[in-house]
Amino acid sequence: MTKDELITARIEDKIAQCRDGWYVTSTGLLDTHEQALAIAASRHAAGVRTLMYGGYDDAERRMMVCIPKDLPLSDDEAVEGLLRVIRVRLPAISRELSHRDYLGSILGLGIERRLTGDILVRPDGADIFIVPGIESFLLEELHRIGSVEVKTEALDAGEVIVPEARTEIIRDSVSSVRLDSVVSSTFRLSRGKAAEAVRKGLVSVEHAECIKPDAPVHEGSSIVLKGKGKAILAETGGESKKGRIRIVIKRFV
Repeated sequence: MTKDELITARIEDKIAQCRDGWYVTSTGLLDTHEQALAIAASRHAAGVRTLMYGGYDDAERRMMVCIPKDLPLSDDEAVEGLLRVIRVRLPAISRELSHRDYLGSILGLGIERRLTGDILVRPDGADIFIVPGIESFLLEELHRIGSVEVKTEALDAGEVIVPEARTEIIRDSVSSVRLDSVVSSTFRLSRGKAAEAVRKGLVSVEHAECIKPDAPVHEGSSIVLKGKGKAILAETGGESKKGRIRIVIKRFV
């Protein structure tokens, strides 16, 4: 059994538990490729409705939540309690830490990635989405991020602090508004390398993995290149003197 087949089997098991047991089930926290597998597995799930949940609107890592169709639950009620937040506070005088610093320290404790969601970094610390089962362990064991001593507390997911986004505006022109062209402009890659990244499953559009370099990208769509960051295709339209389409991209930095 391949890795993808194993992931799909686990997802299908959650769907079956929901349908047969008539209760809400959820997967672990999934990356964009795993989310694509989950969405595909849920398309023909009779008697079950599903939603993707990561704790806040723009979450990249999300779990699939399975709800019996006839169970009278709203989406908010179905996801209540499925995620918690560990808030990490840095000392008053400290170097600013990166996403990699936080993730490395958590994984160094033996925590599986599927048990943690997005890590929202601020100058004074970070909010880390987790499944409730590891909350006590992290509160007891997560005392350092790198070489920096930190303080931690557990909060409800609704208390998360989403940092104000810093962005840069990129103006360019493309021959057509297809995914490899937009990725090339956004992340300053050659068209060939951008297309390769798409085919490898490293690019997601609107939280869904896309492996077609020629897929059209619509105005307002969010784009994520794994390891490079996130952007939004803010505007399209108008032609340059050479007949190319002008685009405006808002990239998060």
